[in-house]
Amino acid sequence: MTTEAGATVGSANDVVLSFIKALNEENFAEAHNCVADDLKFVGVLGQRDGADAYFTDMQHMKLKYDIKRVFSDGDDVCIFYDIDMDRTTIFSCGWYHVVDGKINSIRVIFDPRPLL
Repeated sequence: MTTEAGATVGSANDVVLSFIKALNEENFAEAHNCVADDLKFVGVLGQRDGADAYFTDMQHMKLKYDIKRVFSDGDDVCIFYDIDMDRTTIFSCGWYHVVDGKINSIRVIFDPRPLL
C-alpha cells in the first residue's frame, strides 16, 4: 500500500486505510467501526444512506481493493485503486471525508461499462 508521507497517526489517512484493510479482510465489524452511523455513499451505480445500508451491500459484494495511490488533505482522502468486482477489475477513485475520526462520506467514480 502506498501512503501519504508524513501523515500523522490517527489522521484521516489512517482511518481510511484501516477501513480499506478491514474490507479487504472481510472484517466488516472492524470496517463499520471506521465509519459514522450516518455515512453517505454516492457511487456510479447508486447511493446509500447510513452505515447499515452500506454494509448490507458490502457483505454481499465482498469487493477487494488494490490501492495504487493515496492523497490526503486534512479530513479528505482520495485513493486510486483497482477494485475487484465480481471477477472484473475496475480502476476507480474514491473520495473519503472524515469527521471526528469516522468516515462520514464516500464518493466513488469509475467507468461502469465493463460491468454492464
